[in-house]
Amino acid sequence: MKGISSKVTKALPTQAKLDCADNTGAKVVQLINVLKKGGVAGRYPAAGVGDMIRVTVRRGTPETRRQIFTAVIIRQSRPFRRVDGTWARFEDNACVLTNERGDVQGSDIKGPVSREAAERWPRIAATAKQIV
Repeated sequence: MKGISSKVTKALPTQAKLDCADNTGAKVVQLINVLKKGGVAGRYPAAGVGDMIRVTVRRGTPETRRQIFTAVIIRQSRPFRRVDGTWARFEDNACVLTNERGDVQGSDIKGPVSREAAERWPRIAATAKQIV
């Protein structure tokens, strides 16, 4: 994992539903837990762009449904501020399924990938067609 380029607003709490932007067969996933996040007692963990999360597949192929995967968030609809002062936001909340090291399970990523996620996860940047 590389250093995060900016402090991204954590917009996705646990139980949030996200679109799966790769071609693994999963369509809609639900966030279970945020990995490698030190939290505060009594506070629900929340995730933002570039965070690695644990998800369960809610809609998708029968082989992937009701299974638990590791994923990385590539888009969030809540605006977040970048280091250069600009604000970025996307139309949806989306993630890609990965393994524990951050290697993408699918061979294609649909839609744009945020620059923060691409800088932190080089294998996602290599698979992405468009980095915003």
